[in-house]
Amino acid sequence: MEETLATLRRSKRGRPPKPREEDHADFVEEADAAGLAPPHSKRKRAASAAGAASLEDQPLIDIIKHNGRLISHAVKKLVEDYESNKNSVMFQILAMLFEACGAKHEIYPDYLRESDVDDIVLSLVDLARKGLVEDNYSTKQKDLKHFKENLVTFWDSLVLECQNGPLFDDTLFQKVKDYVVALSCTPPRVYRQVASLVGLQLVTSFISVAKTLSGQRETTQRQLNAEKKKQSDGPLIESLNNRLALTHENITYLEDLMRKIFNGLFMHRYRDVDPEIRMSCIKSLGIWVVSYPSLFLQDIYLKYLGWTLNDKNAGVRRTSILALQSLYEVEANIPSLGLFTERFYTRMIQLADDIDVSVAVSAIGLIKQLLRHQLLSDDDLGPLYDLLIDEPPMIRRAIGELVYDHLIAQNIKTSQPGARDGENEPSEVHIGRMLQILREFSDDPILSSYVIDDIWDDMKAMRDWRCMISVLLDENPGIELTDMDGTNLVRMLHASAKKAVGERIIPAMDNRKLYYNKGQKETLENSKREITSALLTRYPHLLRKYMSDKAKISPLVDMMVLLKLEMYSFKRQEKHFKAAIDLITDAFFKHGEKDALRSCIKAITFCCTDCQADLKDYAENKLKNLEDELVLKVKTAIKEVEAGDDEYSLLVNLKRLYELQLSKPVKNESLFDDMYRILSHLREMDNEVKSFLLLNMYLQVAWCLHAIDGENPSETSIDELFSKQSSLFDQLYYYLVVLPTYQKEGRSTTVLSCRVCIITAEMWCLFKKSKYSSTRLESLGYLPQVDMVQKFWKLCEQQLNISDETEDEDANEEYIEDANRDAVNIAATKLVLADTVPKDYLGPEIVSHYASHGASTTEIIKHLITSLKKNADFDKGALFFEALKRAYERYMTHVNDGENQTLTGKSYSECQDLASRLAGSYVGAARTKNKSEILKIIQDGVSFAFADLPNQLSFLEAALLPFVSKLPSADIPDILADVEKRTQDADMNGDQSAWHPYFTFVEHLREKHAKNEVLHGEEKPVKRRGRPRKVRDVPDVPKVPDVRGKKLFNDDGHNSSDEESISASDHHGHGEDEDSEDDANQPLINTIRSSAAKLRSLKVSQQGTSSRKGAPGPSGSNS
Repeated sequence: MEETLATLRRSKRGRPPKPREEDHADFVEEADAAGLAPPHSKRKRAASAAGAASLEDQPLIDIIKHNGRLISHAVKKLVEDYESNKNSVMFQILAMLFEACGAKHEIYPDYLRESDVDDIVLSLVDLARKGLVEDNYSTKQKDLKHFKENLVTFWDSLVLECQNGPLFDDTLFQKVKDYVVALSCTPPRVYRQVASLVGLQLVTSFISVAKTLSGQRETTQRQLNAEKKKQSDGPLIESLNNRLALTHENITYLEDLMRKIFNGLFMHRYRDVDPEIRMSCIKSLGIWVVSYPSLFLQDIYLKYLGWTLNDKNAGVRRTSILALQSLYEVEANIPSLGLFTERFYTRMIQLADDIDVSVAVSAIGLIKQLLRHQLLSDDDLGPLYDLLIDEPPMIRRAIGELVYDHLIAQNIKTSQPGARDGENEPSEVHIGRMLQILREFSDDPILSSYVIDDIWDDMKAMRDWRCMISVLLDENPGIELTDMDGTNLVRMLHASAKKAVGERIIPAMDNRKLYYNKGQKETLENSKREITSALLTRYPHLLRKYMSDKAKISPLVDMMVLLKLEMYSFKRQEKHFKAAIDLITDAFFKHGEKDALRSCIKAITFCCTDCQADLKDYAENKLKNLEDELVLKVKTAIKEVEAGDDEYSLLVNLKRLYELQLSKPVKNESLFDDMYRILSHLREMDNEVKSFLLLNMYLQVAWCLHAIDGENPSETSIDELFSKQSSLFDQLYYYLVVLPTYQKEGRSTTVLSCRVCIITAEMWCLFKKSKYSSTRLESLGYLPQVDMVQKFWKLCEQQLNISDETEDEDANEEYIEDANRDAVNIAATKLVLADTVPKDYLGPEIVSHYASHGASTTEIIKHLITSLKKNADFDKGALFFEALKRAYERYMTHVNDGENQTLTGKSYSECQDLASRLAGSYVGAARTKNKSEILKIIQDGVSFAFADLPNQLSFLEAALLPFVSKLPSADIPDILADVEKRTQDADMNGDQSAWHPYFTFVEHLREKHAKNEVLHGEEKPVKRRGRPRKVRDVPDVPKVPDVRGKKLFNDDGHNSSDEESISASDHHGHGEDEDSEDDANQPLINTIRSSAAKLRSLKVSQQGTSSRKGAPGPSGSNS
């Protein structure tokens, strides 16, 4: 006893010896005799004993459904019983298969043994047609959540348990194979699902056994070869020969079974109507090819992976790509994949731009593998590089990884799996290659940012700050920078530093704020320290070298806000900080471009708030000196222009003043008066100068208002602000009157007009009268007159009518985002939403342009309507009707002016589109809820149309027809009677074209009313529950051959080599198989029924199997 325990005790080192079964049996007997517990926990021992006992009581299907832990016991018992009672065991296994399919059958062992496979399967199909089937496969029941997993485990365990006997008796698994293949070809979807799952797992398990046998065959062959060297004949050699022959025979038998299942099941189910079945087929094929290449690594099998790359279901396409990835991952497979790659590589590249993001990302990973194996040329990759600036971040990230791997690290697959050959190259090499890529995007900094963002995670050289700085300072003789390369490297340094400290360098799709945990924040802080350490002493050198370069100075100055400024004090490098601040100030006065000016102000302001002690004082003094110097420059420039000098100096300094005032107030008593004076006296100045004068005056007013103490304001400050307010309104109103006439004369006043519209709207909102009523600032409240609001809208409308071509031409101009059509539209919309001006005029005017100026304008006005709906007193019907009137009046203006037909037709179409969009807001329950609104719009519209007969009758057709379609038919007679009553005394014998809209409108009303009467006269349809049946056309003479007794499958199958080979065929698709999508109601045509009469009696169309042959199948391609 003690010796036995000692043999089973785990040694302290090494792997424990595997106990022999006889030792374990002896131990259990001795332990039981001694009253000792065996070396298993009590819970496991009790569960095992209970499970073994319950095997006698539980059917096999219940074990698979509910007791997966008993499967191994059940399989062992089946194999043990098989030797003594084959028929009983076979019946249990097949009955379990039928029950797993969900069939509630009453098949007995004798009937199963005596009947043909076809008869049994047809009876099961008949059960499905009668509804006697339960879906175990797709059920959501909790107690069946492991059903599929347990079913796979059972068949895998059965094959492995039978590998030393029943597997090769040519009875059990042949019969199982027959039923699995037959069930996989039946119409009921659940039958096909379960049979496909079982059949695919059988092949996978056969491969496992075949691999084991192949290992034994190789071992036996080596032994035989060794023995033959010793002696030419003998009992040992004969024994080895017999063993070798038997092993080879068993392998051949298994491969034959695999081929039959492939031909009978896979070749039909890989194009099944159910995408899940197609996915499981392709996934299994990928496993087979990788695990058993001696059989499956052939073009006759690989082509199915290529064909399913065209499947209409994204999951199937992705499964095919993942299967191919596993193939190309194995170096030994590459030589055999040459022809396949040549045939399908084009499709693989196309999938990188797939509509499904997950498919595209997987395809990019596959292409990366092909590149590593040098199976693609660089010429094939052109379309892929466009995806670097694609919208989905996952695709951009995948392409960035591919670009880094192929173009920067230049990795080629070596004999060592996963080796990345370019990782050990110096940073200068990778930076040089990255600059070559950025040359393609050098004209657009935004595109460069996208490329950098895509590659940043993989390219460590972009975080080698010292290397990039040394290259910029020409300290690295290995790289010679061109001016373009220098600009790209500066952009790369800035963008990479922003990424390293946790900021975005490209706009986010969701605009969500970034949040970081404690560990991530520490990493970002370390990155900031590394960047600061690298730039600490060299930052001034960079600024000094590139001071005059307007393309490089802005990103260099922006680096200041990314630094950890306290390190200047810790490292005793205050002089370098002061030198950097001085250089940034010099850059501010050296440049006049928006980006450079904004960067300089941002950097100096950041230093004023983020620095400490002496450095903060130095930055604040520098900012004060900059302000004083700038004010002096502006005043001097104004005097020079008044004296007749050039306006350039004034324009540049006004831009600088504008950028400074965006960040802080500029206090100077006379500066506002100087700007007002020159604007009033010199009306012929350049429009851009006028724009910046107005902008700076507006900012002066806004800062002055901000500085007033709302609780206890001084009279002096109120008077000063009131004076500035009046002065600015005088200038704005002058341009509201003058600019529309300039526009007609053809003068280029677009930017100035936009500025005037936007500043006017901002001033009206800033001094909204209701905001200051009953306060000490009541005198500042302002309400514009209606005539001035009309002039304002007239100028706004001119900007909305600017063509898209003109907008595109100005897209690269500075400040274009602040002075374009959308900015003007938003400013006008803001007035309506803030209730700053009367809505009765401006609201309808804005809405009347709902469908006239492109998607951006439509979205802005849509937001306006949505926001107005939230107000309880909002009259949507009145707004819509007035908007329709304004749009129609614009059309009538074109008609009366006798303008060209194209412009008139466009105006009429815009009126129709507006009506359709506004009527489209009444959908679903809103039609019933807002019926009174719709009715009021139509009634008011009819009155408007008949107010001036027959000139305005076209309003009926252009604006009211879409609303009529939203009314219930019961309201139509009243409208029809009203319309006809209005024409009783009218003379309709005049211009018939003028009355044509009236007749069209009346005819539409009558048709809608008549259609309703017809529907009421028809018999009320019977409501049915559940999914509606498909309507199938029954052909006149269905030709259904007599198929009684026809086999559902061919025992021998047809060899896959009989199909067209991969090189000779262009088989793209996987058309729908003869399986109907309506599985439960569709009989097995051509196998169940033998005559057209029976088909008609079942009301089932022959089209179920014949009419779809020409239609695209589930994969979206032709078979």
